[in-house]
Amino acid sequence: MPMPVVHADVLIVGGGPVGLALALALGAHELSVVVVEKADPEAQLAPHYDGRASAIASASARMLRALGLAGLLDGFGCPIRSIEVAEGLHPDVLHFAAHDDEPLGIMVENRDLRAALLAAVRSSPAVRLCAPATLRRLDRHAARVEAELDDGTQIAAGVVVAADGRRSALREAAGIRIARWRYPTTALVSIVGHARPHGHVALELFYPSGPLAMLPLNDQADGGHRSAVVWSVPQAMAPGLLKLGARGLAVELRRHLGGRLGRVELAAPVSAWPLGFHHAERYHDRRLILVGDAAHGIHPIAGQGLNLGFRDAAALTQVLVEGVRAGLDPGDPAIARRYEAWRRADNSLTAFATDALARLFGISLRPIARVRRLGLGLVERLPPAKRLFASIARGTAGDLPALLKGELV
Repeated sequence: MPMPVVHADVLIVGGGPVGLALALALGAHELSVVVVEKADPEAQLAPHYDGRASAIASASARMLRALGLAGLLDGFGCPIRSIEVAEGLHPDVLHFAAHDDEPLGIMVENRDLRAALLAAVRSSPAVRLCAPATLRRLDRHAARVEAELDDGTQIAAGVVVAADGRRSALREAAGIRIARWRYPTTALVSIVGHARPHGHVALELFYPSGPLAMLPLNDQADGGHRSAVVWSVPQAMAPGLLKLGARGLAVELRRHLGGRLGRVELAAPVSAWPLGFHHAERYHDRRLILVGDAAHGIHPIAGQGLNLGFRDAAALTQVLVEGVRAGLDPGDPAIARRYEAWRRADNSLTAFATDALARLFGISLRPIARVRRLGLGLVERLPPAKRLFASIARGTAGDLPALLKGELV
C-alpha cells in the first residue's frame, strides 16, 4: 500500500545551519516546510564532532534572535567587541571596535549552533524534519515538485531549495555550472586554551604563508580562556604541522602570536580543510533555488561564509513570504529571479573581496609588504573607511531583508 503524500510549500534538501535556519524562518511565517538531511543530526552533536566554531555577524544574530534563538547567542555565544588586523607581528594595527551595545559579531561553537537550530525546528509545527534520510527520486514538474525518500515517504511541494553544500547534488542534476578554483592552502581548524584573556578581541594576522585568525570563545567552567583558531597554511606545510602533535602545534601557534595570549594548548581535535572558491552561474532552475554553499563558497579569510548563507536565507524567506501573500505559487520564476537579483551582488562582492585579500596577503615580496602596511595604516586613520569595513563585517551594509533587521516579514 503506497504511503500518504506529505504536502508542503517548500522542500529543503540539506539540514545544515543554513537549511535549518531557512526552515525555521519560513515556518515562523506559516509556510509549511519539509527538510531532508542525509546525516544523523544526533551524531553531529557529539562534544568533539569537528571542533569548529562560527562567527555570527551582527545582522545574522538579529535574524537568529527574531527566530527565537536569543538563548543560544546570550547563553553560549562570546561577543566580539573589537577586531585587530595586522601583518604578522608588525606593530601597525588596523583596529575595529563596536561603538554601541551590538557587538561586531558573536562566536558560537558549531555544536551549540546545530543543537539550538535542531531543537527550534523540531518544535516548529510548520516544519517536518526527515533525518537521516536520502532522496530516492526528485522530479521538478511544471506545476510542482515530487520527491520520494529512501523509506518510501512521498513529498509534494511548490519549490525545492538546495541547501546541500559545496558538492550540491541538486545543483549538478540541474546542470547549473559553477566557476571554481582551489587555493594552494589548507585551513587548520581547532579550539585552543590560553593563559591570558582574549578581551573579546578577534585577531587576524597575515603571514606570507597564510592568515592566522584567533576568535574569542567563552571561558571554560574553571575559568580557562579559550579561542577558536583558523590557520591557513600552504598545502605542503600542513602535513608537517599536523605531525608535530598537539604540543608542537601549540608551540608554533604561540610563536606566530608573539606570545600575546601566553601559553597555548589545544583543547579540541585539529581538522584540516582544503580551501577553494566556487560560484554558481545562476541561483535557480525550474522550481529549484540554491542557497548557501550550494550557490557559493569563499575563502574563510573574513569569516563570512556562513553569514552569506544566513543572508541568503533571510532574503529567500522574504521573497517567498511576500510572493505567497501576493498569490504567487512558491515555485513561480518571478520569486526565484527576485531572490537572485537581491543576493548575487552581495555574494559576488564578498567573494571578490575575500579572494583579493587572500591573494594580496599571500605575496611575500618586501615592497608589496610595505604597501600592505601603508594601506592598513591609511584605513586606520580614515574613520569613514573604517565604518564602511565594519558595516560589511557586521553584515549591515546594503538593502537588508526584514530578518536581518531583527524583524519578521
